[in-house]
Amino acid sequence: MRISNLSPRGMRGALVVGLLSTTALAGFAAGHAGFADTPQPAPIQPAAPAQTLPDFTALVGRVRPAVVSVTNELQPQVAADEGGAQTPFGMMTPQHPQAVEARGSGFIIDPDGIIVTNNHVVKDAKSVSVTLSDGTELPAKIVGRDPRTDLAVLRVSAGHKLPYVQLGDSKDAKVGEWVVAMGNPFGLGGTVTAGIVSARGRDIGSGPYDDFLQIDAPINRGNSGGPLFTQDGRVIGVNTAILSPTGGSIGIGFAIPSDIVKSVVAQLEQNGHVTRGYLGVQAQPVSTDMATALNLPKRTPAQAGALVAEVEPDSPAAKAGIKAGDVITGVDGKTVGNPRDLALDIAAVKPGDQAKLDVLEDGQAKSMSVAVASLPSEDEAGMPGAAGQHEGVGLALAPISPEMRSQLDLPEHMKGAAVAEVRPGSPADQAGIQQGDVIVGVGTEAVNSAQQAVHAIRQAAHSNHAVALRVFRDGHTAFVAIDLGKNSGAGSNAG
Repeated sequence: MRISNLSPRGMRGALVVGLLSTTALAGFAAGHAGFADTPQPAPIQPAAPAQTLPDFTALVGRVRPAVVSVTNELQPQVAADEGGAQTPFGMMTPQHPQAVEARGSGFIIDPDGIIVTNNHVVKDAKSVSVTLSDGTELPAKIVGRDPRTDLAVLRVSAGHKLPYVQLGDSKDAKVGEWVVAMGNPFGLGGTVTAGIVSARGRDIGSGPYDDFLQIDAPINRGNSGGPLFTQDGRVIGVNTAILSPTGGSIGIGFAIPSDIVKSVVAQLEQNGHVTRGYLGVQAQPVSTDMATALNLPKRTPAQAGALVAEVEPDSPAAKAGIKAGDVITGVDGKTVGNPRDLALDIAAVKPGDQAKLDVLEDGQAKSMSVAVASLPSEDEAGMPGAAGQHEGVGLALAPISPEMRSQLDLPEHMKGAAVAEVRPGSPADQAGIQQGDVIVGVGTEAVNSAQQAVHAIRQAAHSNHAVALRVFRDGHTAFVAIDLGKNSGAGSNAG
């Protein structure tokens, strides 16, 4: 099972039919004389449907003119790196640099030609063009891109005002409500599909700010960047990714919520980039076992917090006295349940402002004030994923505490980093790394702490397509090679 992007690049279509069968066991309520006076819950009574299935023809007629197809002519070197595109007959095209196109979708949000799409639809572009619903093709300029949320803004000049749509409020989206997805699947042009909002707040591992709407409206490769409409014609999401074993729709798609789109697009229009708050920590989830190992007070999963695995030198966190092993449970009065909550809350703080953090230090609650800085661009620093975790490898590491040493029965002299979590389907998972393993070396170099291990893994991953870890498990030490090309469990864009 994998999450894949939706931008077709020389792809052949495939028709996949999946059958899912379930077996339901009917339960029987048996009465007993001794319980005759005990109140019994009444069954949920069937009710007549409140309305018939909706008709989307009027909606589609209104919004279709604002939905566009986006074509990205890739840089020749990128095309060469991809190994050439396949012809319809399955033969490989020549390997020398050549023109290759990626196709996606977008939608107009301003009559002067401002268009929203996905970053992965237009990245590595030599040139970008947009095709309107009436077939008009226009060259497009990239106004700005934000890889961390996978959004981009384009501008076209049509010589006249263009039809446009409005961004709605995704916070009002309800699970179960009807939505309509529009876009350019498989390069076919304006296509409409309908379904419901299946879930909210999905984290698919594609970045630190994941907060997707999950939908069952069929979306496929080429739908990326297209709008997700409510029945009143407002956009509540940007279709971005699918979960699929085949690369085609199986009814699980993901859209970036419009509330995120609004703030990101506004900054891209104004500045060409997005400014976010920066704390300077790598954090990881606090599992039940981890909470026990660290002697943390019992808290619900929604209040578990984010365990600090690494503090960047000279960062706002380091200056405020935050240390590895601290658990951040709140930011400016908002509860932090996991690293994603922490990333979203800190990103929303204006650089230069003070943020009040609620922290568990050695299990004791305390508050501290941190002067939040500006998050470095991806050119200045790698995109931060879940704290303490290298996104390409799929590992979350933690310091070896005395409690953990006892729990894992580790030798007193052993130093290194404990594996706190392995992302399912990641390269580390496929290599056989397990929670509770201890990384004592990266390549031929020994590591003495979680911070040193993370740094060494980053360096190795930056220069190679594989990382060799020296792992201690069950009294034995062995090398494990992790192929960074195997990343079927990671979230990727939908193109």
